[in-house]
Amino acid sequence: MTEEESQAAPERPAEATAPPETVKESPPEPDWATSYKYLLAEFDNYRKRVDRERDQRGRDARALLLRDLLPLYDGLAKASESIRSLPTTDPLRRGLELLHKEWERFFDKEEVAAVARVGELFRPEVMEAVGETPTTSPKADGTVAEVIQQGYLAGTRLLRPARVMVAKKAEPKELAEEEPHAGSEGEGP
Repeated sequence: MTEEESQAAPERPAEATAPPETVKESPPEPDWATSYKYLLAEFDNYRKRVDRERDQRGRDARALLLRDLLPLYDGLAKASESIRSLPTTDPLRRGLELLHKEWERFFDKEEVAAVARVGELFRPEVMEAVGETPTTSPKADGTVAEVIQQGYLAGTRLLRPARVMVAKKAEPKELAEEEPHAGSEGEGP
């Protein structure tokens, strides 16, 4: 090997170990039109979500207000029942009847409806059973026998469950026990 060859030999391995020149690729240019469309769609979804949440908060606030007004309506209903013995021309009776009609219009406008009626089937999703009353009719078994406190729905939202007594088919033994008590009450001195 000549001197020239020996000097050339070390250069070759150095060239072979040197990394080949890499071509630096520039990052792809962003597609602004696509990015704009995605951003616009995200904003539209945000706006719709905020609108839904605002509507929900309004419904929640309305339900709370209606729930707070129910005791006032209950008081008016009791007052209306107690004045039924007054003549129809009595100003107090007429005033309470007008007030009661206004409450009914208000409840109709707000879609508030009573949930319990005597004789309908007991529905645990909107009623609360506070007791049972024996009945002899098999058809009345499981129905509302008495409404203790009326419950109300506003649309599909329960404002207050109805508190009711539920009719239960009495066993013959229970009926026999009930009869002496009923007769002895009326026989007093």
